[in-house]
Amino acid sequence: MPTPITNLDDIKLLVNTFYAKVQKDDLIGPIFNGIIQDRWEEHLGKMYTFWQTILLDQHTYSGRPFPPHAGLPVQAEHFQRWMMLFTQTVDELFEGEKA
Repeated sequence: MPTPITNLDDIKLLVNTFYAKVQKDDLIGPIFNGIIQDRWEEHLGKMYTFWQTILLDQHTYSGRPFPPHAGLPVQAEHFQRWMMLFTQTVDELFEGEKA
């Protein structure tokens, strides 16, 4: 049953569940896996702090998310898939204003 997003454990559940789907996805999985390779733990850690800052207003992320993504080999269809998987994950796990 979906619950509100209220704490870091919720963020970790969201991020871990979403990126597990990304890694297995036929369209965007190869892009992510090819770039991140064996650094998934590091990437997930950054995502925890990013979403903790955005959703919980706890300023733990200090980075610039656009530059690392600007040169990725992606098109609109890749972003649409990312959005579909992200929305699907949020809807499966959470409800409420932050979801």
